[in-house]
Amino acid sequence: MKVKTILVSQPEPKMENSPYSRLIEKEKVKVDFRPFIHVEGVDAKTVRQQKIDLKNYTAIILTSRNAVDHFFRIAEEMRFKVPDSMKYFCQSEAVAYYLQKYVVYRKRKIYVGKMNFADLEALFKKYKDEKFLLPSSDTLKVIVPETLDKIGINWTRGIFYKTVISDLSDLRDVYYDVLVFFSPSGIESLLKNFPDFEQNDTRIAVFGNSTVNAATDAGLRIDIKAPTPDTPSMTMALQRYINQANKK
Repeated sequence: MKVKTILVSQPEPKMENSPYSRLIEKEKVKVDFRPFIHVEGVDAKTVRQQKIDLKNYTAIILTSRNAVDHFFRIAEEMRFKVPDSMKYFCQSEAVAYYLQKYVVYRKRKIYVGKMNFADLEALFKKYKDEKFLLPSSDTLKVIVPETLDKIGINWTRGIFYKTVISDLSDLRDVYYDVLVFFSPSGIESLLKNFPDFEQNDTRIAVFGNSTVNAATDAGLRIDIKAPTPDTPSMTMALQRYINQANKK
């Protein structure tokens, strides 16, 4: 069956000429964006109840832009002036670059991984005497605590924000040829919003092993997977599938 409509379970990219824009133009398909989950911050009182005092830490581990936003939000709510000596360990260049929203980049001690969390391991070992704080959501990839515990550094996790399922009730009678998911939470949101969901001819596209596992556990048929050696991005995987489906 041909692909004409796609729903991506994430916010629309803010950048002009995104890979999705090129996909739309080249393949003449309709692509809509709708976050299936969203983030809500917890308040300073909830963080204090986790026995977290920001002045006790000398380094912050940042795995996402959400972590950056909510760390500085909590610091402001607690009236804590983040010292210039604070070290920041960022999972990727994108996260490190986002720090400029809050700090003068060139004047801070910022250490950056390549992409995966495990890439930070050498840096953690180099600065193993620091006291690390990990601001995170209520869901955390297993590799994060596993990596930190293996190294044996002094670290504390703080839940600064939570992942919440979005209300999708307005989509109940809307049909898409392809649904695209990037996290197990997106799959969970689909089933919570539509417990009677029947896949039928709807194609399911998933990114990452954890999302593959969640979709499989939910009894969904996976038609499109990324990343793979041939299709390292979701848009590349979608384009390859559309090329095959639409030429029939």
